[in-house]
Amino acid sequence: MAGALRLLSRPVLIAAIAGLFMAYIGAFGTEAAPLASRFGYWLTTMIAASLIGFGIYYPAQAGGWLERRPFAVMAVLALVMALPLTVLVWLMTALFFPQRMRLDARLLIVNFPPVLMISAIMTAINYLAASRVPRSNPTHAAPAPAKFLERIPLKLRGGELYAVQAEDHYLRLHTSKGSDLILMRLADAVAELEGIEGAQTHRSWWVAKAAVTDAKRADGRAVLTLRNGAEAPVSRSYSAALREDGWF
Repeated sequence: MAGALRLLSRPVLIAAIAGLFMAYIGAFGTEAAPLASRFGYWLTTMIAASLIGFGIYYPAQAGGWLERRPFAVMAVLALVMALPLTVLVWLMTALFFPQRMRLDARLLIVNFPPVLMISAIMTAINYLAASRVPRSNPTHAAPAPAKFLERIPLKLRGGELYAVQAEDHYLRLHTSKGSDLILMRLADAVAELEGIEGAQTHRSWWVAKAAVTDAKRADGRAVLTLRNGAEAPVSRSYSAALREDGWF
């Protein structure tokens, strides 16, 4: 619940900024209204829309659907969001501009295309904003991640997984039985590593927390030493989250 509330703050802020901008330019025929009325209308409508949209967007993000098929899922989300948001705009417009608008159901059809357009734009903006925020992607202790373990080469099976390191289009698996390469993207590997307590420490490294024997800083950067002697870098983008999680 707390994580969802933290995630909610970003779309609300983006919606508020968009609302201020649309109020200032008098978007969609609101330029004739007084500036104060425009600000009240657009801020209230956009923030309320962001709350409704978040309830639709968050399950898709949490379920990993956006990572697998972002464009198709965003198109579906924008369409689904546009339905309740069209009703919201219809009601808010009549509330803020009663002298110009009335609750005519036929206006729902007129409002739907621009609402759909704004829904698509805001969905894309929120997706891009979320994807630019580095995440440590911590995985938690749970039943063994069988799907990923099945990808480990036979000669390394049964060994303890220390780290996963991206090398071009391949991943180098660091284990207690040695290392080897497999063809896979790091983002896909991290998704399948759920069940091993660990985190992404760098754009090209995932590290198992139990494999860390030492954490130190060198030249202003943090480095994690693993049981096999390998050193995993910690980029500044991930260091704060790892520090909060007790890695160093």
